[in-house]
Amino acid sequence: MIQILIADDHGIVRQGTRSLLEREPDLEVVGEAEDGRTAVELAEKLRPQVIVMDIAMPQLNGLDAAAQIVRRQPEAGIIILSMHEEEDYLVRALSAGVKGYLLKDTAQMDLVRAVRAVAEKKAYFSPAVAQMLVDDFTRQMQKKGVEDSYNLLTEREKEILQLLAEGKSNKEAAGILNVSPYTVETHRTNMMQKLNLHNTAEIVLYAVRKKIIS
Repeated sequence: MIQILIADDHGIVRQGTRSLLEREPDLEVVGEAEDGRTAVELAEKLRPQVIVMDIAMPQLNGLDAAAQIVRRQPEAGIIILSMHEEEDYLVRALSAGVKGYLLKDTAQMDLVRAVRAVAEKKAYFSPAVAQMLVDDFTRQMQKKGVEDSYNLLTEREKEILQLLAEGKSNKEAAGILNVSPYTVETHRTNMMQKLNLHNTAEIVLYAVRKKIIS
């Protein structure tokens, strides 16, 4: 059973989200929060696997609440529900450590799928968000006239790129690939240098743009 916390300052949204999720036999909503501060407190108390959170909330916004939750519970899977599809919001969300980003107008189609993916430590984005990132990436490549560096990666670097983009830690990736964490870190460093990436958020954005993850 996947346990879920819902955080949104609109009661009708929380009710609709709960109703949608609890139609599924493997999903259980264990708590609701109407502001970001309460979300942080309930996440620590209830320890849900997945937290579905709005950005605009009183007392503490969803992105800052997400960052606090992830610092205290790195295993927490946070999905942001938002009306904003601008890349700035997505970058801030990824920097905060969220695993999913859904647009509210398509959440009814995507939410259950996103919850299950995030519960399995995978990333999930609304198709419109993913397409926006792909289009933006293509424009940047054309503007700069730069050859895509992905093909410069070794097979192992490509494997590590995907695992890290899916939210795996160096230790988890090492276990999956049956190598040492030091080896993963070495490949990670080389991969980031080749792709000119500087942090985990940029790794995830790159992977979405390249359709390595959905």
